[in-house]
Amino acid sequence: MPRRMVDEVAAMKLQSLVASAPSWLSGDDDAVGIVISCRARLARNVSTYPFGAKITEDEQAQVVASVLAAAKGCKHISAATFYNLELLDKNERRLLVERHLISPNLADAKGQRGVLFNSDESLSVMINEEDHLRIQAISPGLQAAAAWGKVNALDDELGLKLECAFSEDLGFLTACPTNTGTGLRLSVLMHLPALVLTQDMERVLQGLSQMSFTVRGVYGEGTNAAGNLFQVSNQSTLGQSEQEIVDGLLEVARKLVEYERDGQETLLAEARSQVEDKVWRALGLLSNARVLSSQEFMNLLSAVRLGLSLDLISGLPSRFVNQLMIVTQPAHLQAEAGQRLEPDERDSRRATIVRRKLEEADAHGGGAA
Repeated sequence: MPRRMVDEVAAMKLQSLVASAPSWLSGDDDAVGIVISCRARLARNVSTYPFGAKITEDEQAQVVASVLAAAKGCKHISAATFYNLELLDKNERRLLVERHLISPNLADAKGQRGVLFNSDESLSVMINEEDHLRIQAISPGLQAAAAWGKVNALDDELGLKLECAFSEDLGFLTACPTNTGTGLRLSVLMHLPALVLTQDMERVLQGLSQMSFTVRGVYGEGTNAAGNLFQVSNQSTLGQSEQEIVDGLLEVARKLVEYERDGQETLLAEARSQVEDKVWRALGLLSNARVLSSQEFMNLLSAVRLGLSLDLISGLPSRFVNQLMIVTQPAHLQAEAGQRLEPDERDSRRATIVRRKLEEADAHGGGAA
């Protein structure tokens, strides 16, 4: 098949993405539903072009062309799809955000910019975000080392074709000083409802901050922790090696898994009836509701996730729950419908899709026990 790294692809509707699921939603190595995914992201800049705010639109276009030319010779992303974001409408860009292929900042930016990603969406390159390149890999569960390995391999390949801004004293140079050095941001997306319900989350957040880790919402900086999902990442990329960053994040993630499990045991010991009621009510509402707002859905899905982690309900695999979280996001609902939907129409369609998916899971032996 011919490679699809051409601008015309950007004019396509994204139904093909809606009908598939990213590989990082598989539920593998998820510590009994507590860890959704790990992401490794490298910030790089082409040395011959100005950074960020100084770059012109013509220079942005040259950066895009340079990255696409370099990617042709990279085996790790040679069959990638390219989307020119200037040719996508707002909802199509938002759909890419919901799939974690681009950031909200890149979706809302102006000028020449785009994204390359492979077929299973585990590897991608954002072009002309805050930095010229944001090379990203996402792996399921606690597979941070795998994510780092993928992004490092692609960085090495691109580095043979592109001269990146680098200082012998400081390391890789970036638009934001906090990314200077390795340029590596490593994050883990975790479901921590017991820490929230036991009111221990604030203490955990303070501890993470003191250890130079930052906590954000499911879509990164400036987003809320919907559905008790928290993204934990390193704050500094300078003064540590990449391996030290990987080891440090994994240590923190495993400790958070331990804290969450302790919190879950506390809930069962001290308030089992209330927890069971919360879980089963949530499943009942999801199975029967005719209207579901995005926030209500995420809260109910969080309760179901908790029930699965506690083995109070069974038969819904992590892959199913993770995919349900994505297909019910606003842009996905509108892409699936093939038209723009008002908020109340989205809420109705979300409820319909959730009911149908749960009925299908039950019919195939994947329903609640």
